[in-house]
Amino acid sequence: MNTAIDSADPTPRYAQVEAVLASNIADGTLLPGSQLPTETALIERFGVSRPTVRRAVQNLVSRGLVEILRGKGTFVTRPKITQELTALTGFVEDMQALGRNPTARLLDKQVVAADKAVAHHLAIPAGSPVVRIQRVRLADGEPVSFDETYLPREIGEKVVTNDLEVEPIFSLLEQKYDIPLVEAEYRLEAVSAEPLVAEALGVDTGSPLFLIERTSYCAGSRPIDYEKLYYRGDMIRFVTRLARRS
Repeated sequence: MNTAIDSADPTPRYAQVEAVLASNIADGTLLPGSQLPTETALIERFGVSRPTVRRAVQNLVSRGLVEILRGKGTFVTRPKITQELTALTGFVEDMQALGRNPTARLLDKQVVAADKAVAHHLAIPAGSPVVRIQRVRLADGEPVSFDETYLPREIGEKVVTNDLEVEPIFSLLEQKYDIPLVEAEYRLEAVSAEPLVAEALGVDTGSPLFLIERTSYCAGSRPIDYEKLYYRGDMIRFVTRLARRS
């Protein structure tokens, strides 16, 4: 389909091309995740030069509407999931609140010896047996995070008898095992995807991720759940609101 550029319009040609493509994205003609036509196809469609097309596409990149994947092409970006960090909630609760369909894929569950970091967060001696659970969390079928959960062995061995692709761990702790969660400590860090995590999330090794380390506490300030949550940087943004200290 050819889309004539109005030569009488004082708007620069690259801006006209940009506006048409942005409109195609907004009205669903170009769907999230779909590939833009090649430069040659866009040149033929709009009857403009290659530099004009490149500038239009680069402006769309700057606006966050498309992304260029080396060796693959230019693709319409998917709207990022915006998650508020204002209360202790689990993945299922977060996605349901946003109208997304949350699912999980269980990768591994086993008893391991707690290393120093895990032992510190669970307030147990290093080398103590803990249950490690590894899952991929999905929203509308798209991998969003790789979750590595550590639980004290006594409660962990109960939790893993459930269907962890269906039952959220927070719900199991609170509703089935009567362990209400009171608060949690969050630590956020930007990291690069290591091979195991990259494969699980379907991204390239080295891709940017948000790492959230979360330690959840039950009554008496007892740590009951330590997690390392690796979120895809291209899929999610976090928002919080802070009061100024007086």
